[in-house]
Amino acid sequence: MAQRLFFLRIGGTLMGSLALLARQLGHQVAGFDDALYPPMSELLAAADIDLHEGFAPSQMRPRPDLVIVGNARLPRGHDAIEYVLDNNLPYTSGAAWLGDAVLRSRWPIAVAGTHGKTTTASMVAHILHQAGLAPGFVIGGVAGNFGTSVRLGAGRHFVVEADEYDTSYFDRRSKFVHYRPRTLVVNNLEHDHADVFEHLGEIQTQFHHLLRTVPRNGLIVAPTADANVDAVLAAGCWTPVARFAAPGRALAASQEDCWHVRSVAADGSAFGICRNGRPVAEVRWPLLGEHNVANGLAAVAAAHHAGVDAPAAAAALCTFGGVKRRLELIAATPQLRVYDDFAHHPTAIRTTLAGLRAHVGDERIVAVVEPRTHTMALGTLRQALVDCCASADEAIWFRGDNIGWNVGEVARASPVPAAVETDLDALLARLLAFAAPGPAGRTHVVLMSNGAFGGIYQRIRQRLGEPS
Repeated sequence: MAQRLFFLRIGGTLMGSLALLARQLGHQVAGFDDALYPPMSELLAAADIDLHEGFAPSQMRPRPDLVIVGNARLPRGHDAIEYVLDNNLPYTSGAAWLGDAVLRSRWPIAVAGTHGKTTTASMVAHILHQAGLAPGFVIGGVAGNFGTSVRLGAGRHFVVEADEYDTSYFDRRSKFVHYRPRTLVVNNLEHDHADVFEHLGEIQTQFHHLLRTVPRNGLIVAPTADANVDAVLAAGCWTPVARFAAPGRALAASQEDCWHVRSVAADGSAFGICRNGRPVAEVRWPLLGEHNVANGLAAVAAAHHAGVDAPAAAAALCTFGGVKRRLELIAATPQLRVYDDFAHHPTAIRTTLAGLRAHVGDERIVAVVEPRTHTMALGTLRQALVDCCASADEAIWFRGDNIGWNVGEVARASPVPAAVETDLDALLARLLAFAAPGPAGRTHVVLMSNGAFGGIYQRIRQRLGEPS
């Protein structure tokens, strides 16, 4: 039965995607956010969703059947929350709505972990799509093969990026406990989200809760030789586990169900896939880096559980178009190539740059990092930041107003020449200078941020043009 749904903070990636799903289910949808920006605002408007900038009680008249509450900047005391409570409006969280309204009747395939969730989930969705299974998906990025981050799908399977961030102001559990996956991928596990989790053990507790929701006839796909993940599995696991060994990692002690790679190209652009020691498929694709090889291997294992054999899954990976903001080439000249990358954790920065280095050889790489996440702003991982740009020739750290620690300490301790920049115009001029002809050869600039970076991407495109 169609309902009137009202989404609080509808402009965010998850909430906007859920609002689009609700429209595809036939519901009447409205919502507000403090500010609405493309592309999400355009996608929502095109779906005939009633959008509001800023909250006013009149937006909830007539009375909605259900209010969907996001977890971003919606504490007690917010006008929208107080209105919902004062008027006894029925409400739930975005994650709980997704679990109850969409996933409960499907085969959920959840991709969790500190790194690679968006890319791996996009790979799984693409593999299932190529196999003719018409999956639904909600992914925290725009998959190149789909041009969207959300689709209801007509098939049995539904792929969801499973985030460990807390659910809402009234539910402090991780969002992924609401998804109850039948197939679960745990890519890796490190300390992150320091604004929510004081230490790694608190994150592992949430992952243990997640494992408790996976049925006995399901499957958990987990890395081998990952002590942090192993500790979660050792705390209690009632589901079969398939292991995948990333490049350079030892195989699992038990070969009962283990996936690994062989003949990996130095830049990760080609590799073979083995299951239980037997070669089963080959991949040649446009992606770079050992981290993406690991993501692809996990995706093949998950898709295999969903009914897609390894050769078909590998063939699909060969046509995988990547994900927006994952080492995405955004502008190019003969002397300069500029990439947009979402990396915002020391490990992700390190592996992304290593993959690019293996691909471009001795051409110059300049890493430009904006440490803007809550974890970065708090300085929790600043010691790990010191050498994360070691594969680059130069590092530039952009210090925004939200940073409460001395970024210069990281720059001074860097194993490669490093500097701190605080002015966006000066940074832009510095980067554009690499486009000038000269004896230094081609330069690759990687802009690494999980935010808008002051619009520098658009400004570089305007000055250099689209990639060629």
